[in-house]
Formats: sequence, structure tokens, C-alpha cells
Amino acid sequence: MDNQAIILFDGVCNLCNNSVQFIIRHDKDAYFKFASLQSDFGRQLKEAKQIPNDVDSIILVENGKVYMQSSAILRIARHLDGAWKLAAAALFIPRPIRDIIYRYVARNRYRWFGRQDQCMLPSPDLKERFL
Repeated sequence: MDNQAIILFDGVCNLCNNSVQFIIRHDKDAYFKFASLQSDFGRQLKEAKQIPNDVDSIILVENGKVYMQSSAILRIARHLDGAWKLAAAALFIPRPIRDIIYRYVARNRYRWFGRQDQCMLPSPDLKERFL
């Protein structure tokens, strides 16, 4: 598990689900694996990595390290194809400033993008990428 790149996401959040679909489309090397925070695996990984319970949006666990908020998003961008890699340059912006924007969107994501009653189910061809 420590040598993988795992994205934990809010499985009932439409923005998070759309983000996962976007990452899958632009992750040509299938670098990332995915697990919803509501899944048994997601809860176990969160506990094992001592991620606080109030963290409920996208989390990246890469090479044993945990990245949250804007750091997670920008580190994910490093591995996407095309110009998306350039977004990682924003890592040079101080984290507190980046995270203000991230938290604003995260707080409003259900209101702006909606939510589902249950977690999405991956298609059969993507099932091996979900833990």
C-alpha cells in the first residue's frame, strides 16, 4: 500500500465523482487507484494514516505520505497528461493561500454540484482501479 498512489474521495459528492472520472481520463498510465471515503478500504486507510475524521474531500496517499486539500489536487495534476501537469506549478503558492480557495469550494460542493444517495459503482473495465 505504501508504494501506491491512492486517491480517497467523497463517494456521494458529485464534484468528487466527476473529478475522479476526469482523473481517470487523463491518467493514461493508470498511476492512481481510487477508494471512496465511505468504503471499508477508505475508512481503514484513513484510520491507518491517522487522517482526521473531519477530512471528507479528496485525499492523496502517495508513497506512504498523505496529502490533503490543495496539495492533494496539485500533486495529482503532476501525473495527468497534457497541460494539466502545469497546474502543479501552483505548489509554489503558499499552502495557506491555496487551501483557502480549496476549503471554500469544499464547503459549498454539495450546494453547487449536488450529491448522490450512494457511492458510484465503477464500470467493469475500471473495477481494478478501485479498492
